[in-house]
Amino acid sequence: MTIWDWEFAFAIIPRLLEAAVITVEATVIGYLFALVVGLLLALMRRSHARWLSWPATAVVEGIRSTPLLVQIYFVFFVFPEFGVVLPAMIAGVLALGLHFSTYCSEVYRAGIDGVPRGQWEAAQSLNLSTYRTYRDIIIPQAIPPVVPALGNYLIGMIKETPLLSAIAVVEIMQEGKIIGSETFRYIEPMTLVGAFFLLVSLVSMVLIRRVESWLRRKIIG
Repeated sequence: MTIWDWEFAFAIIPRLLEAAVITVEATVIGYLFALVVGLLLALMRRSHARWLSWPATAVVEGIRSTPLLVQIYFVFFVFPEFGVVLPAMIAGVLALGLHFSTYCSEVYRAGIDGVPRGQWEAAQSLNLSTYRTYRDIIIPQAIPPVVPALGNYLIGMIKETPLLSAIAVVEIMQEGKIIGSETFRYIEPMTLVGAFFLLVSLVSMVLIRRVESWLRRKIIG
């Protein structure tokens, strides 16, 4: 019996690629959600209004202190108890996005704190509103330095998508397990799944570096 069967490996690639689409969709949608919500949480935590800063702090610390798998189960199984019934894919993406938004919020907060105080004072001297100060002065300076850290969470999210199989989302890892259980051959599907995650992570790293370089050139230019 051969250890590796090329014919079998090529035969299962279409099934894995179909499931890979689910993995990529969950990652992209979840990450975009995390970027937006993370920025909102960061701004809320910096607010002088306690009714904004305290709930944001509670959400960030609460989510960061509990496992992602628990949060996935909570969204999918507990939300229906309150009348919120979500399809498995949407529940999984929501849980992924919320989980990583809390980490992104800390990255954003570090970037905002790194903006020189003189920039804030200049905005005040120009009598700019808080909204315009953040939009036109602070955020454009805060984001570029933290792009690498934000990119790390993109790669982290990709590697966490197999947890969605816990609520019956058939992403690539789950499809690999299904193929293995059907054929009693695991080496080919698991190897191909590992190669997929490696490839996607490497491509993501290249894209992150290009975005970082583009932002740096834009600032210098």
